[in-house]
Amino acid sequence: MSPVSAIRIGPARVPSRQSPEEAVAILQERGYTACEIDCEGGFWMGYPFAERFGELARDAGIALSLHAPIAGFLGHRERDKKYRMAVGMLDHSAGLAVAAGAAPVVFHPGFLLERPREDALAAVVEQLGELRERLEGKGRAVPFGVEIMGRVRDFGTAEDVLGIAAQLGWVRPVLDFAHLHATSDGAFTETEPFAAVLAAADAIQEPGTPFHVHFSDIAFANRNETKHLPYGEGTLRADPLRDALAKFKRPATVISESPDETSSQAIRSTLLSKAEPIAATGANSSRRRSKPAASSSSPRRRKN
Repeated sequence: MSPVSAIRIGPARVPSRQSPEEAVAILQERGYTACEIDCEGGFWMGYPFAERFGELARDAGIALSLHAPIAGFLGHRERDKKYRMAVGMLDHSAGLAVAAGAAPVVFHPGFLLERPREDALAAVVEQLGELRERLEGKGRAVPFGVEIMGRVRDFGTAEDVLGIAAQLGWVRPVLDFAHLHATSDGAFTETEPFAAVLAAADAIQEPGTPFHVHFSDIAFANRNETKHLPYGEGTLRADPLRDALAKFKRPATVISESPDETSSQAIRSTLLSKAEPIAATGANSSRRRSKPAASSSSPRRRKN
């Protein structure tokens, strides 16, 4: 079993909206090498902030991704106002991602809308193709990531997401193991289920692109997610994910969607206990591994 070539870990939100400098300083102090810009609740970051945040993050060795607004999904039945709004949100998300040097732009796959699953999937693929043409014309053709969802009968299963990504080389699967744990009624307790999902993603992703993983403990009922939990309160653990990642040479970015910093640090410590980490750079890098930094910016609960 060869070790994963590299692993990055970071939070699902920018830890400060006061300034890019403060945000990157907190990420460094907490030992993170990744961060997902949290626009799922709406756009709060302008282009100047994105550009400066991206510049400082690159200098610090922190890889960025960006979560688009929840309403920015595709697969609409009609090219109506909701569709046009969704396209506009994804277009603007891509613009911010370009400014920040972030990838992928994470989005949700949409809904069945009383259609057969294959028809919903075809609609998503078609509309993503149209979006790509629009983004290419604006210099915004960044990689996208379609997220596995957490409700068992809805569109957005692992099979749906892999089916979308397999047809579009610029779209990667976003492997949300909390959602997978929920929809499988808690089956992700050993290495094998994690490894099976990673193997399916590995088979379709472009060579060299990292696995993009969302992770947290999770509460669920009737195979549907209910809420993210502090690490240790549910039954999902990072150890089998760590061991599954060690079976692959593909790099990985793991984004913690935990509701508190203590949980994110516990997940980080577990994942790095045997894996090969990527070291961040910068003035604070020599001391940030010893303890998490305090901050006036408390974590915001992520809605997924």
